[in-house]
Amino acid sequence: MVLSKQINKDQIDIMKNDTEALLSFLEDQNDGTVIYVLEKFGRLENGYSKQPLLNLLNNKNETIRSLAIKNLAKIGDVSLLDTFVNFAKQDESTEVRRESVSAIGRLRNEKTIPALIKLLSDKDPKVVMQAIRGLLVFSNNNQIKKELSKLLEHPNELIKEVIGKEINGVSYGSKNNGKHDEFPVYLKNTIVHGDVIEILKYVPDESIHLTFTSPPYYNARDYSIYQSYNEYLKFLEEVFKEIHRVTKEGRFFVLNTSPIIIPRISRAHASKRYPIPYDIHPLLVKMGWEFIDDIIWVKPEASVKNRNAGFLQHRKPLGYKPNAISEMLMVYRKKTDKLLDWNIHQYSLEKVKKSKVLGKYETTNVWHIDPTFDRVHSAVFPIELCHRVIKYYSFVDDLIFDPFAGSGTLGRAAANLYRHFFLTEKELKYVNRMKEDLIKNTNLFSSKEAEPKFVDINNFIALTIGKI
Repeated sequence: MVLSKQINKDQIDIMKNDTEALLSFLEDQNDGTVIYVLEKFGRLENGYSKQPLLNLLNNKNETIRSLAIKNLAKIGDVSLLDTFVNFAKQDESTEVRRESVSAIGRLRNEKTIPALIKLLSDKDPKVVMQAIRGLLVFSNNNQIKKELSKLLEHPNELIKEVIGKEINGVSYGSKNNGKHDEFPVYLKNTIVHGDVIEILKYVPDESIHLTFTSPPYYNARDYSIYQSYNEYLKFLEEVFKEIHRVTKEGRFFVLNTSPIIIPRISRAHASKRYPIPYDIHPLLVKMGWEFIDDIIWVKPEASVKNRNAGFLQHRKPLGYKPNAISEMLMVYRKKTDKLLDWNIHQYSLEKVKKSKVLGKYETTNVWHIDPTFDRVHSAVFPIELCHRVIKYYSFVDDLIFDPFAGSGTLGRAAANLYRHFFLTEKELKYVNRMKEDLIKNTNLFSSKEAEPKFVDINNFIALTIGKI
């Protein structure tokens, strides 16, 4: 703020067209002021005196050197090519080297091609990416196609992805011609009692807008017993592959998990802690989910199991066990070449306006939300958690899915926010609990047609083929 009062944009515009005045001014300023001026420089025409900026290339501050390069690139003077190449090769700062390669590319001149090709072998992937970007301007050049094709075996995954798309036409996109904001009507506010893997076989590709779920924890409840941890992970992998298939292009999957402890069988044995989120993540990425964010759900310490009591007494190193007050919400997007704007533009302006997140919202990835306790289900989603995920990752009238619905909190939250839900649950006692909650809350639903439908798997299959 002090800098902006000392020198404003109009003064900078006057100085940048007066070489002597600018040289004199820059000589007497501290680094902070020089950086401020360089950031506010704006457009520069070819023919502008380069000397003040060239002088700054000797500055010890890497940010000043980088901004000087960035502004020199705006001039579009191909005589600066050798300067940019020298700094791309030799500067000790990664930031300056990357900006220099970008500057070479911005010249958009065939004289840059040999330098950019040499930079494809740089050890810094971001330097290589900038060189690729510069060369793609001349993508019809057969020599350039040949050089870029060599990068198909590059160790960096982003470089391989870009080259695969640009050279081989590899794309991630929808094969579904249906409207993005629509879904099969028989899924609307439907709760299916049965095994999720069997049920999902009858759900069409790209039917779901958002999935938010918390899978059963490994051997922690009566309804989630598996012979081995590997069997448990394979089960989840099978479910999440199907969720990927039924999710619309570029839409989100939010997974709530946390590590879990299996207690020791006796004092002669140790307990075992399983890192569920970290073991699931590579499986999800491999099947085509793109990792977007991690959100930490924090609960009050009084609400969780006390693991700290022993250490509190003895205070001996190695025996420290913190109380686990957090769970993870891992946010993924179905991989696509399209940007988020494409997804948003599939909706009418009116629907986008209706779906806007108004008022206060959580600005960090740490959410403090109290847990919910239920007389029937031992691991219930807090409805506030569901509300946030639904508001942040879906639009009004979207279809929200929970494959492990439990007591159906996600369904109630969806209805509260004018979305529709599709829920599956294999435990009959939880389905009965959902009937209590959802049917007694018929005021949640705008019409008789929107009220929840409870079906078993056989009836659901009949629905999918139009027999009901």
